[in-house]
Amino acid sequence: MKLNKLEDQGTRKIPCKNKIFLAPMEEINDIVFRLLCKKSGCGLTYTGMINPLTAKEIVLDDKPALQLFCTSTKGIKEFMKKYDSKVSLWDFNLGCPAKTAKKHGFGVFFHNELEQIEKILKTMRENTKKPLTIKIRKSKHTFKIIKIAEKYCDGICIHPRTQPQGYGGVPDIKFAEKIKSKTKLPVIYSGNIDESNCKEFLKTFDYVMIGRKAIGNPDIFARITKNKSNTSFQDYLKLAKKYDLPFKQIKLQAMNFTKGKDNAKELRLKIFEIKTLKEFG
Repeated sequence: MKLNKLEDQGTRKIPCKNKIFLAPMEEINDIVFRLLCKKSGCGLTYTGMINPLTAKEIVLDDKPALQLFCTSTKGIKEFMKKYDSKVSLWDFNLGCPAKTAKKHGFGVFFHNELEQIEKILKTMRENTKKPLTIKIRKSKHTFKIIKIAEKYCDGICIHPRTQPQGYGGVPDIKFAEKIKSKTKLPVIYSGNIDESNCKEFLKTFDYVMIGRKAIGNPDIFARITKNKSNTSFQDYLKLAKKYDLPFKQIKLQAMNFTKGKDNAKELRLKIFEIKTLKEFG
């Protein structure tokens, strides 16, 4: 689906129910977790990071933003053709600081490959009429990447921490604000967003993403949007069985759902001892 000279660039709006999104998270954002977040009031869910060359069959019943994790254009055209009708938008990840990203040169470790970044974005743009976004971090290449993104993308997500910071330290909000002031594209802010500051950040940025604060806690979206929801691990378990998720994944999420509970340590010890799905009840 090649677009002639990208003539309709700038016309695509990010499709969402509201301005509060679920951030892409490796391992966490399975189909069930995304569905629970969406039910709780999340405006748009993102998948975890997906390599088009190694991805297995992906369930996209929530019509998410699908995030690509790659360093070349190989396999992108075929992958996008397969899944384009099942997603709301496409995203290219240049923000992940994790060990997996470092091992393969993905995410923030790819920031200096400007020519290849442009080739990837151009290929993505040529193979969909849906919105295209890019997720980036703070680095010496950030503004150069944004200039490239403005040729092809419909939005930018900024997590204003550096690669060495990972997910710790203080996000450089001033850096994110500078991006907002210098680009014509909508800006999605990511970094330490929760119910206490979400509305304040939306005064500056077009959208916000919630990541770690949502882990084991899909109802964070309900509290912000005033939606009625009371999600438990049993809700997750019921859907996990329906979608036949691996036992290892269910156990991981069970651990996550203990977060914030008075007896969290005791619950985690019990979950650690569980060996079969039946033991969850």
